[in-house]
Amino acid sequence: MKIQIINGPNINLLGKREPGIYGNQSFDDYLQTLRQRYPDVEIAYYQSNHEGALVDKLQEVGFEVDGIIFNAGAYTHTSIALQDAIRAIKAPVIEVHISNVFAREEYRHKSMISCACKGTIVGFGLNSYRLALASFLD
Repeated sequence: MKIQIINGPNINLLGKREPGIYGNQSFDDYLQTLRQRYPDVEIAYYQSNHEGALVDKLQEVGFEVDGIIFNAGAYTHTSIALQDAIRAIKAPVIEVHISNVFAREEYRHKSMISCACKGTIVGFGLNSYRLALASFLD
């Protein structure tokens, strides 16, 4: 199985950015743990702070992987372009968020991409990615 993880803006700062919300672990460290736990799954990783680069990556891998785990960061709440890109590809996409966006600012309660995704997982910290991966394996 081939899974692509795509992270949007500011996820590169995990471990440094607002540790009270996002924790102290970097995503690279977590990714190593995830790969060790699922050695039979090919897990590719990509992160960008740029909306167009995220669209490009979705289009690049969206016809060749078995699933995409996508944390669009703040673009979740604003990007019709990402919604359109998800709708245009073949691979199912699971939207993930580290924090419980519904327990945060009201503008974070609306996702522009959820309607195009297979499902959404929020609020389980970095474990949200493992839960998404497990759902692809079921």
